[in-house]
Amino acid sequence: MNIIRLITLIGVFFSFAFAGEASGVSEALFTANNTWMLVSTFLVFIMHLGFASLETGLTQSKNTVNILFKNVSIIAIGILTYALCGFNLMYPGDFNGYLGFAGFGISSPDGAAGLIDYAGGKYTYYTDFIFQAMFAATAATIVSGAVAERIKLPSFLVFSTIYVAIIYPIAGSWKWGAGWLDQMGFYDFAGSTLVHSVGGWAALVGAIILGPRLGKYAKDGSIKPIRGHNLPLASIGVFLLWFGWYGFNGGSVLSADPGGVSLVFVTTTLAGAAGIIGAMVASWSISKKPDLSMILNGSLAGLVGITAGADVISPINSIIVGFIAGLIVVVAVIQLDKAKIDDPVGAISVHLVCGIWGTLAVGIFSSSHSIVTQLIGVLAYGVFCLVASLGLFSVINSLMGLRVSEEEEIIGLDIGEHDMESYAGFQIFTVE
Repeated sequence: MNIIRLITLIGVFFSFAFAGEASGVSEALFTANNTWMLVSTFLVFIMHLGFASLETGLTQSKNTVNILFKNVSIIAIGILTYALCGFNLMYPGDFNGYLGFAGFGISSPDGAAGLIDYAGGKYTYYTDFIFQAMFAATAATIVSGAVAERIKLPSFLVFSTIYVAIIYPIAGSWKWGAGWLDQMGFYDFAGSTLVHSVGGWAALVGAIILGPRLGKYAKDGSIKPIRGHNLPLASIGVFLLWFGWYGFNGGSVLSADPGGVSLVFVTTTLAGAAGIIGAMVASWSISKKPDLSMILNGSLAGLVGITAGADVISPINSIIVGFIAGLIVVVAVIQLDKAKIDDPVGAISVHLVCGIWGTLAVGIFSSSHSIVTQLIGVLAYGVFCLVASLGLFSVINSLMGLRVSEEEEIIGLDIGEHDMESYAGFQIFTVE
């Protein structure tokens, strides 16, 4: 019996070896690569729970159901639209570098072409799709936080559907789909610009068009903070996001390469930690009090900042990138408030401003990349996303309206739009 088992094992070994010889990679390595990519996929999926928790915690209790409804809806919209058209818009194959489309739906090539031969033994066709699909919804989630507590739910869902289905994948194709910016040498490893800034530009436009929440800015120009109702939940959200970032950045190595994944884990962690310290120093110095919400966003600022160059920036330099991102996010939050741009969760400061910083940091801290090229990429995405989101929001506003009524905003969107309460039996406090 032992001899039979030994012969069987030898046969299995040689079958793997022959498969590897035919495809250029061993079956064992292919399996390890693909498994890591799938693990990264569900780590990115968990980030949506982090976004939901963070946004809920940093907003008022009377809008909790609305925040959660949007976050649950966005993940569904993102995955389904990416399957319908987004994947083939973002990765159209041969195209003019600006716009291409490989057809509706997803369909794996037959046999080894969709398996071990699909990406040089790194992952299968379906793994490629599902990993990228998890990124797609993130851009709309960024918008969700910035327009929270005053946007109409149907209007937001229409905007999110179009933005995620069309705008995000077209923008993504310029770099990740081997488009014109990729040919120019623009670099964005995991999406400081392609994901975070693409969402951040739309968040900025949405916040400006909607205007501030009632009671946020007094007639004399003073700022009246509208505090989040659950900082423990917001803290949980940040830790979930940080946890998921190991899949977001680690999975962007696009294989289980030990050296690449390990480096990215280290630079990601150091930048996130440095972001906390940077935000702590800045906020404590300015307000003379330690602000928890600022250091929560500081950690995210550091993570966003390192995302563009996590694989090409050294660990020591990643600390500098994260620390500066932590400083920047505090200043950005304050300046946006002075400009009367109301962002309830700091999404614009974290994702747009620090996304820009992280993209430019690649040109500063990596000798292989040019800051001029990085700046061209930032400007190109800024113009495209500003025009696209302004057009979308304007059309939706004219057809459906964007902002809820004053009465709905005062009583809360949970009652106004959902006729539900997330904390049944508790008094709802209104803005004076």
